[in-house]
Amino acid sequence: MYDEMSRTGSVGFQWGIAGGTTIGLPPVYHHGSEELKQRVMTPCVKGEKVCCLAITEPTAGSDVANLKCTAKLEGDHYILNGEKKWITNGIFADFFTVACRTGKPGVGGISLLLVEKGMPGLECRKMKCSGAWSSGTTYITFDDVKVPKGNLLGKEGKGFQYMMQNFNHERFAFCAMSTRFARVCLEDSLKFAGKRKTFGKTLIQHPVIRWKVAEMARQIEATHNWLEWITYQLKTMPKMEAMLKLGGHTALCKVQCTKVMEYCAREAAQIFGGLSYSRGGQGEKVERLNREVRAMAIPGG
Repeated sequence: MYDEMSRTGSVGFQWGIAGGTTIGLPPVYHHGSEELKQRVMTPCVKGEKVCCLAITEPTAGSDVANLKCTAKLEGDHYILNGEKKWITNGIFADFFTVACRTGKPGVGGISLLLVEKGMPGLECRKMKCSGAWSSGTTYITFDDVKVPKGNLLGKEGKGFQYMMQNFNHERFAFCAMSTRFARVCLEDSLKFAGKRKTFGKTLIQHPVIRWKVAEMARQIEATHNWLEWITYQLKTMPKMEAMLKLGGHTALCKVQCTKVMEYCAREAAQIFGGLSYSRGGQGEKVERLNREVRAMAIPGG
């Protein structure tokens, strides 16, 4: 599904329709109470509501263990304070799976709370980013937000562990999307090079252009093979074994896939020339993907 939908050549489209829910909802499914599952899972799976994952902060991205957002238990509610940044789908989300500090410093003091749209003290502000505009990247502020104790996901202090369980799933999605985005760059380049003429020849008749096309294809095919290998392991290994054994492979593959996407976006832009610098027209996908490379390379660890 990720692969096919990525033929659109748009990160924003992919993330806009499911980017937040696919990473924000699993913690609810795995660790939420039955009441929460019934109230949250059903409308989100049906596409009626949106759930997002709120982990990253202005001062804590990949360094999740040092996040500063706090939640103090007072009676039947947690009082949540702090900020979250670059949260996909946040501006139109109904539910927020929030990583916050409920205890001591470090990994052992982090928990996950489910915050709901409309809770007093919750403020969302859409961010202006280079690309993926329709994904609804959001800056979130929590100012004494009262979150019912029943909205705790799993156990207190286990939030870091729950987040790590989510990362393979998220990175796998990045791998599938970015590999297809690289193929889109190759496909559009090949089509364009077959009809664009310079110096009395089509572009593809120039050896340097053929080399660019072949080099893109070589990197994509090798990378796709790794993706298929991980996919097969995910299908055959029990979930716990996959989490333990595939973490490193998935993380490295995510780096490989996004670097190949970056390479192909650059080379495709060179082939399209000025058409890759203007929005719309023949180079539309290449221009957009060249701008959205960082949106794939940076998030997800």
